[in-house]
Order: sequence, then structure tokens, then C-alpha cells
Amino acid sequence: MFRTPLNLFRVLAIAEAISWTLLIAGLIVRATTDLAVAVTVGGGIHGFVFLSYGATAVLVAKNQRWGVGPTVVAIASAVIPYATIPTELWLHRSGRLAGAWRLEQTDDPRDAAWHDRLMRWFLNRAWLLAVLIALAVAALYVVLLIVGPPGGRD
Repeated sequence: MFRTPLNLFRVLAIAEAISWTLLIAGLIVRATTDLAVAVTVGGGIHGFVFLSYGATAVLVAKNQRWGVGPTVVAIASAVIPYATIPTELWLHRSGRLAGAWRLEQTDDPRDAAWHDRLMRWFLNRAWLLAVLIALAVAALYVVLLIVGPPGGRD
């Protein structure tokens, strides 16, 4: 399913947009019915997908050797409702999502860097990378739940 960086990034960009819909729907339900659990559910899903999208953006940016600009735009797009979709389209059309996962070392001198070797090691063990990213996202999610929502409690 995620044979290329484009596939993975596209799925998470779409999931992030869908999670915005759930959060906004939860806010509307709460405002019209006083059913606060709608925001809890929609916000919880959105928060987890938001963090997952951010982790994916960092991984794809590293694999694709994006500069700081495209990386910041990709990550920041998750903060603006539905902005991950046009961001994905822009990155795709500009060629930044083209190509495969960098699983093998090439003659490129950048491939010799320790962080590139580490990334290739993990990419060649995709199941382990997926588990570690999922655990990191889940741990961060739990910490953020403990800290509470932005702006304090309702």
C-alpha cells in the first residue's frame, strides 16, 4: 500500500483533512446540542491523525531530501483546516513526492551520513519503523491529553 513516499503522504494528507471534518462536525454538534462528547471524539481522532501526519511529513521530507521550506509548509499545513490536500498536490506537481523509498546507498555523498544510513536501516525494516512511529505518536498523544487542550479546559 505504501510502496512510495507519495502513497504514504497522500493517505495521511487525506486522513488529516477528514479528521478536520470530524473535529468541525463535533464542534457544531456541541454548539447546537450541548453534547460535548462529539468534540471529545472528533478532537481525539483529529489529534492522533494530526500527529501521524506530522511524523509522516518528517519521514517523507527526510527520504525525499526536501529543504527546510517544503518541510515546514508540509508540517504547518496540518494546522490550517484542509490545507494538507493542496499541499500534497503542490508537492506532487513540483516533483517533491516523486521516486521511491531510499533503501540502498548510492554514489551520492549524502548517503554516507549517519542519519541517512539510519533511515535506510529503518526503511528496510518497515514494520519496525511503523511500530516505532506509532508508539512515538501514541506516547506524544497521551502526553498532550494529560496536558490538556489548547487554551485550557472548557
